[in-house]
Amino acid sequence: MRYVCLHAALALPVWAQTGPAMWIWADKNVYRPGEQITVRATLDPEGDETEYTLFAYRQNNQTGERSFLPGGSMEPTDLSGSAAAQGFRAARLEARSKSILATVAAPGQPGMHTLALQVRDASARRIIRTAYFKMGIVRDFVDAPNAINSDTTWTNDRAYRIRGIVSVGGNATLTIEPGTFVIGQPGSQPPSVLLITTAGRISARGTRARPIIMTSSQPVGSRARGDWGGLIMLGRAPINDPGTLPIEGLPDTAETRFGGSSADHNCGALAYVRVEFAGAQLRPNEETNSFTWGGCGKGTAAEYLQSHYGFDDAFEWFGGNNDAKHLVGTYAADDFLDVQIGYTGRVQHVVALANGDNSNRCIEVDNYERDFDAQPIGTWSVWNVTCIGNGQSRGFDETDAAGLYIRRGGAGSYRNILIANWQTRAVGIANDASVLPRIGAGLLSLDGLLTFGSGGLASDLQNQVAAGFQPFIGGQGANPARNVVFADPMLRRPLRYSDPDFRPAVGSPVFNVSWPQSADDFFDQSANWSGAFGDRDWTEEWSTFTQEEDLKP
Repeated sequence: MRYVCLHAALALPVWAQTGPAMWIWADKNVYRPGEQITVRATLDPEGDETEYTLFAYRQNNQTGERSFLPGGSMEPTDLSGSAAAQGFRAARLEARSKSILATVAAPGQPGMHTLALQVRDASARRIIRTAYFKMGIVRDFVDAPNAINSDTTWTNDRAYRIRGIVSVGGNATLTIEPGTFVIGQPGSQPPSVLLITTAGRISARGTRARPIIMTSSQPVGSRARGDWGGLIMLGRAPINDPGTLPIEGLPDTAETRFGGSSADHNCGALAYVRVEFAGAQLRPNEETNSFTWGGCGKGTAAEYLQSHYGFDDAFEWFGGNNDAKHLVGTYAADDFLDVQIGYTGRVQHVVALANGDNSNRCIEVDNYERDFDAQPIGTWSVWNVTCIGNGQSRGFDETDAAGLYIRRGGAGSYRNILIANWQTRAVGIANDASVLPRIGAGLLSLDGLLTFGSGGLASDLQNQVAAGFQPFIGGQGANPARNVVFADPMLRRPLRYSDPDFRPAVGSPVFNVSWPQSADDFFDQSANWSGAFGDRDWTEEWSTFTQEEDLKP
């Protein structure tokens, strides 16, 4: 085992690397034409005294047309109302907290629209940064039927309400257009979920400008984890139970079972999809997740997905082998990545952020809780994960809330993982008698771990290693853990919860030359860094980090 302790270099001020902290929002997610929209913003200059020009606008994402606030002019005007002919007004940024920028009527053009707050340089020619809020303009609201058994398309000129289980089966495909809002209703039993059965398929391909947003029906500022159930996709790919299994969080019926022998089963395609305030409880210790895949196969596509405020796990795989890339988990109560029942897929580029509400584990790994040695062993592969904890001494409801937690015969390969400020420790291994043989058999390995400050240990290298990595040493195989670095990752603004920036600052050990690179073409071979980010923020525009408490009027 190789581990290194590094010291951080001096960093530039936050504002010089990432710009002011800011977010913009409206009082609702979805409007009918003509309804009043109240636009609010919070802005913190972060000590920057440079002069900038400030713009706010609403953009129609179907046409690209912009209307500038506060007056609604189609001609560009800054936030003071000055146009180019008068000269845009440059000034030092003033702090704002939930201030009203404008009150305007919802436009008559249906589809997804974006509210944007933009900071430009004094000449107004260079964009420093932009904050975004996605909203829908709809003709009406549609109550989704509980059974979809023929090909169906949900369009972005309507919002679709889910109450109870809305299941897709009968060899049907549910297509959801970019920019569509799906609204989960609270209070149903079983919980409100969109369920893609083994006899159905989903095609939900949003875009960066027009993500598909599945959210709570409750008012902005009052939404909470568990308001509704979330998205569940079931397939016939192998699991390590000899039969089929019912998916966790729903009653055991024919349509809630998954598993089989079709390794290429296609559950559907997801891209640029956000699932917010999900994870309703069926009974104690049985909750749905934001995103659930049960027995989904290689034909399934998943990229650019966000779980925001989930009551249970952000992303959970029950067996199967489907792959996923570019996942964002924010403020989950339980775990962010949870794999079990023999999952053998590949995952890359994941960021997990826990706030003061507490979360449990960043990555939780089981083979199978009923049979630790069930076949196939869950030898999944995960690369480039950033786990940012809240630094508290406990998890949401777990006493050992480690960043990477492996138990019950768990296995897998872990590469270029960044764990900082996590609750109790960076790495934990339980059920040693079932897990340690995986190391000796070459089924469990760790290559590339950058960790700092977990469990309140800011600089105690010896304790950090003893608490987290001892199971990887002591004769359990040749070099089971490599490239373990204990150092401040020097991220730009990871703990500014409503507007974080996880990119590394100049001089960060994230860019050390020793990190491994994959030869598997699925993985991004240019990602020769630790964690989910190099210089590019791939979460921009389509995702959200705003805390609900920061949106209350």
